[in-house]
Amino acid sequence: MKARHKRLILVAASLSLLALASFFILNAFQKNLVFFFTPTQISAGEAPLKQSFRVGGMVENGSLQRLDDGVTVRFLVTDTRNTLAVQYRGILPDLFKEGKGVVAQGKLAQAGVFIAEQVLAKHDENYMPPDAKYAIDKAQARSGVSLP
Repeated sequence: MKARHKRLILVAASLSLLALASFFILNAFQKNLVFFFTPTQISAGEAPLKQSFRVGGMVENGSLQRLDDGVTVRFLVTDTRNTLAVQYRGILPDLFKEGKGVVAQGKLAQAGVFIAEQVLAKHDENYMPPDAKYAIDKAQARSGVSLP
């Protein structure tokens, strides 16, 4: 075999390995990708039904309910335009409060209730996740309502 053919085989094998590695990396990335949606986007049907995603907004005042088992809570998340019911089984973060920003990760149940696997609360007075802040600002601009 000529040196030219050996180089050609080496280049082809290298490109094949690179393509295979790229496929595995992109496939793993796709499985771990979590999108963010607002209650308005979810009510418009933009959110996936069988895939995990994040929903964010403000916890509506007076909506927090603790169920009899002591571990399950229900609350409403709003972006000032639409509201979404969220159910979470577990211990809420210490900074979780009504009227404050929240991001929950989970799946949408068939009854239109978001079943959260994880709940994240904002960490200080001025912080809100950028996606949630953008979505709330956008909803406020449409409706003319503002939150403190």
